[in-house]
Amino acid sequence: MNIALIGYGKMGHAIEQVAQKRGHTITQRITSANRHEMTPELLKQADVAIEFTRPESAKENVLKCLAAGVSVVCGTTGWNDELPEAQAAATAHKAALLQASNFSIGVNIFFEVNKVLASLMNGHPEYNVTIEETHHTQKKDAPSGTAITLAEQVLNNVVRKNKWTLNDASELSNLAITAHRIENVPGTHNIKYSSPIDDIEIIHTAHSRDGFALGAVLAAEFIAGKQGVFSMQDVLGIK
Repeated sequence: MNIALIGYGKMGHAIEQVAQKRGHTITQRITSANRHEMTPELLKQADVAIEFTRPESAKENVLKCLAAGVSVVCGTTGWNDELPEAQAAATAHKAALLQASNFSIGVNIFFEVNKVLASLMNGHPEYNVTIEETHHTQKKDAPSGTAITLAEQVLNNVVRKNKWTLNDASELSNLAITAHRIENVPGTHNIKYSSPIDDIEIIHTAHSRDGFALGAVLAAEFIAGKQGVFSMQDVLGIK
């Protein structure tokens, strides 16, 4: 399979290594310095583009690829409000789009555990739930897209929580997310239910970027040749 890398930072390099080990070819490596090379002619050399850039450029990058008929795996977070436009473009151009807040297989299993635990805790108001996330200092958005996904899952299942807030636990009805940025931390997410009697915690800790890179390549393999909008649940067969 031919893959275009839109964004060639640390994640792009990790994805390249995984992709090549799995027998794929990298047709483009797009950075801020050569964005002019994102032409329809050059993009069409790829079967799938994998996009890991910044929130302010993600929509434009994704739309360019889709307009060229190239399916996209997008790992950029922080542009959720604009995602419906990209999803509509995938349908219009008969291509595929898979955007995820996290491509790690372990994290996507963690998402399912989080939903089950939240459902179980809904009937126990003596437990207050909070979320804590820690990432490397190069990560610009806070909270992380993964933390927002986890928070939305809790909000969908725990009726005593109305909205998530960043670093603000002043209202008990708010789901407080605490975000930390520390050197060389790939990503840790902690959901904690606390009561006067005990605590229940679930934690996912990434040891490197390799899990995210592998998941992104697996997603690219999955959507190649398909049309429509997909999720990591589709890739992993999680119903």
